[in-house]
Amino acid sequence: MSGIVSYGSYVPIYRIKPEEIARIWGDDPEKMKNNLFILSKSVPSPDEDVASISVEAARNALKRININPGDIGAIYVGSESHPYAVKPTATIVAAAIGMPLEYFAADYEFACKAGTAGMQNVKAMVDSGYIKYGIAIGSDTSQGAPGDALEYSASAGGTAMIIGKDNVIAEINDTLSVSTDTPDFWRREGEPYPRHGERFTGDPGYFKHVLAASKAMMERMGTKSSDYDYVVFHQPNGKFPTRAAKMLNFTEEQYKTGLLTPYIGNTYSGSTMTGLSAILDEAKPGDRILAVSFGSGAGSDAFDITITENMKNYHRENAPGVRKMIENVKFIDYAIYTKFRKILVMGDSLE
Repeated sequence: MSGIVSYGSYVPIYRIKPEEIARIWGDDPEKMKNNLFILSKSVPSPDEDVASISVEAARNALKRININPGDIGAIYVGSESHPYAVKPTATIVAAAIGMPLEYFAADYEFACKAGTAGMQNVKAMVDSGYIKYGIAIGSDTSQGAPGDALEYSASAGGTAMIIGKDNVIAEINDTLSVSTDTPDFWRREGEPYPRHGERFTGDPGYFKHVLAASKAMMERMGTKSSDYDYVVFHQPNGKFPTRAAKMLNFTEEQYKTGLLTPYIGNTYSGSTMTGLSAILDEAKPGDRILAVSFGSGAGSDAFDITITENMKNYHRENAPGVRKMIENVKFIDYAIYTKFRKILVMGDSLE
């Protein structure tokens, strides 16, 4: 059976606290922190974008296994913030990690589930025998307009999953998707920041799809919440995934390992995959995982995953784990934040 043969993540070192953002806009810092359950969010430095984050994540995944890049037959990068409107991110990453001339490549978009959509497509290609290995990446330097509630959560980070049939460390037992045309969040072509439908964001958007996909997967697999050792959901903030977990009868012990938003914010396309990466950092053979993403517009991808005996010989130590990236941080103020995020730019006369 196919599954994850390696994985790697990357989260920028810089952070900003919600109190610092609230100080600028006159918001109640405790109210914003408690409403979103976010203690800090990651911020990309001026020379970091989806391409560089994806490269770092893919390289970390490759450090943990010994495979020939020539055996990687496909690469898909899911993101809401590709650096080019017309030019693929996937080919940049492929060149950086030494993939050969002949491979399938594409950039994916489906809001925050573009990366997991890539995982599904790579798995299908591996299962069909069309490729030996494929890489799916979820990566973002997500956008939030200055002063908007999104500014408190929109962050940066990404994760790469290498999927194949040889030396699988985490079998993907099954995957499914649910989708509807629910306009809870969008960004029109040419606009720098997204907009959100507010009341559509919660129940009609996030909860409807996450709960439906989770229930459909458990029904298909004949499982219940107590059959899983870990669960991870898309994390637009710290409260939505914990509420979804409780609605599905999962415990804090099951969801706490993959819950990263309180520390790094919402990495959009990287959110669910990076939470899964944190789980893989500590999971042991026999552990079972339910992973469910969510992308506005709207849909969810669900995965039922089992850790194999191959994890015992897998070299997790060859690349930094997610928790290390969370702990190794540098905090910045709002002035530096606006510089890094190019909210403030120099005029032509000063260039």
